[in-house]
Amino acid sequence: MKTDILIIGAGVIGSAVARKLSQYDLDITLVEKQSDVCMGTSKANSSMIHSGYNVDGSKLKGQMCLKSDTKVYDKFCKELNVDFRHTGSVFAGFEESHLKTMKEEVDNAKKNGLEGVRIVDHDEMMQLEPNINPDVKFGLFDPNTGTINPFEWTMALAENAAMNGVKVLLNAGVTNIHTANGKIARVDTEVGTFESRIVINCAGLYSDKIAAMVEDIDFYVHPRKGEYFLYDKKWGGYVNHCIYSPPTPVSKGMIIVPTTEGNLLCGSNAVEIDDKTDFSTTQEGLDDIYARDIHKLFPALPRVGDVITAFAGLRPASSTEDFIIGHAKSVPTMINLVGIQSPGLSSAPAVADMVDDIVHEVSGYAGLILKEKPDWNPIRPKPIVLRDFSKEERSELIKQNPDYGKIICRCETISKGEILDAIRRLIPARNIDAIKRRTRAGMGRCQGGFCGPRVVNILNEELGIDPLDVTKRGGRSNILLDKTKDLSLFEGGIDHEKIEL
Repeated sequence: MKTDILIIGAGVIGSAVARKLSQYDLDITLVEKQSDVCMGTSKANSSMIHSGYNVDGSKLKGQMCLKSDTKVYDKFCKELNVDFRHTGSVFAGFEESHLKTMKEEVDNAKKNGLEGVRIVDHDEMMQLEPNINPDVKFGLFDPNTGTINPFEWTMALAENAAMNGVKVLLNAGVTNIHTANGKIARVDTEVGTFESRIVINCAGLYSDKIAAMVEDIDFYVHPRKGEYFLYDKKWGGYVNHCIYSPPTPVSKGMIIVPTTEGNLLCGSNAVEIDDKTDFSTTQEGLDDIYARDIHKLFPALPRVGDVITAFAGLRPASSTEDFIIGHAKSVPTMINLVGIQSPGLSSAPAVADMVDDIVHEVSGYAGLILKEKPDWNPIRPKPIVLRDFSKEERSELIKQNPDYGKIICRCETISKGEILDAIRRLIPARNIDAIKRRTRAGMGRCQGGFCGPRVVNILNEELGIDPLDVTKRGGRSNILLDKTKDLSLFEGGIDHEKIEL
């Protein structure tokens, strides 16, 4: 198979790059080793769009964050019909040492060109956050922070890229890259071999492995685990801003975020691990987050009961502790994006712009002509979201299609029509988690206890597959083991009597 540009990895960075480059009249292919987009680092993060008041502007990751400000996100999210909230953020201080850090952050904000970042006293803190621990002494207020749904954001970028001609191939892991005479010769994947003029490595945790397929490298990626709590929507209005706890040497500090969907997201710690597949949570880690940060900031938030799930994400930290973006030393047509950890979600638009510049630099060597499409469409239609409709709008929609009147997920008010839409979308959902990321079916308080079996049935009916073949996230994550009518037990004794269930 031939393609002009092959992008490896369909997380938020790969999807943003794909959308950016889709404006050119080129054959572009986006390959992802998992069964869906947004299944790596992009699916498990704070969901915050950082303003950059606390970043080091001399580092590449700081520069990328500062270039992707809220004005950029307002434009992108309007085009892609993605919810983006201007929440602002507050760094809560309880000790004099925190005040010293805040003054340094104010100076850094001015250095980075940000306006409105200021220190507030106890009384104003209580006005900003009436439910915060009254022992709070002061705070650092930043009006520029925002929140976004990382699933929706990544999906919208990838879908808009696909609308503009990018081929998105799932379950297509890269197994080898061959070079010849300083150029890419071919790329072997699980779905076939590609001949590509340019390869763009957006493989996240495995970006070092992909880069090493081309040449010897002097960097590596190490996973840094972060664990999170997610609270029921009953607490959604309890916190007004994104709340920072004091920063640590490896983290901006733990955060409490009012999400765009109405939950509270709390986390995370930062634990260095070796296993890039270890997404487990630990009792010790979660207890520490709660006792040290959540309870300290908002004592009324419970440890259990209204915590509907806990999960962990892995940040692909580079050995340089900075973003590494550039072409390989010996192969200019191999562009590597390595170590895109926090603030990677925030930085995606600027990172895509930087890759665009690099593609222009190497296009002549690659034999490509970058000609913009006259019909490039930046608009991605918003999917139907029943819970956002008025009563009258719902009634009219159900008249047109009765499937929108059949509620499958009660917690999130998700209809059968929305689930069918997800299965039929340009980048289709083919498993339980893929439907969850597109519709939120299964993300509510019962975590799929009610809707899970019904979603299995819909996948069975719509795709024409055996229910036993329905998976949670692709691969061997099958939901069902066997059919009860085929199961049997053997009674003990010499006759070994078989009992059919």
